[in-house]
Amino acid sequence: MKTRLAAVAAALALATGWLTGCSGPADPAATTPLFSSEDEAFAAAEATYRAYVDALNAVDLSDPETFEDVYAWTTGDANAGARESFSQMHADEWVVSGVSEPTVVEPRLAGGTGESEVQLAICLDVSGVSLVGPDGDSVIDPSRPDVQSMLITLSPSTSTDTGLAISMFDGREGDPTCD
Repeated sequence: MKTRLAAVAAALALATGWLTGCSGPADPAATTPLFSSEDEAFAAAEATYRAYVDALNAVDLSDPETFEDVYAWTTGDANAGARESFSQMHADEWVVSGVSEPTVVEPRLAGGTGESEVQLAICLDVSGVSLVGPDGDSVIDPSRPDVQSMLITLSPSTSTDTGLAISMFDGREGDPTCD
């Protein structure tokens, strides 16, 4: 049960940021950078992440149509994990309330020529978010930190306005610290 709860919480980016996955190999046909500069890549990555958080904050677990905006900002294993977790939470009749707020969004990595992945170090305040089961009891681990520390990887996407989609969530230690 703890494993399922951890996966669910990560899909929402509300509890642990443990959702992990691997993006597929880079498209060998991609020989030119997606962005003209690292600053442009990081701006697109931040816009993508913020749009993703907005979509998460709008999720109504009783209405699967609201999941679609979250799926639109993810790709690969991150997308598959979100789909599985949201489907299970909907089936379990869980209710989410409150909003999460990014407190730190910091560039970590941008690919060079021919490379197109971007990474961001994230601190996400989830202190105002609750997730309860049909009995009204919280399903969030009481030891969940109020601020989650994550490293996210974004990959090229032709289906988003920013040109990127989130392909991986991973836990993160070190700088920047999340208070």
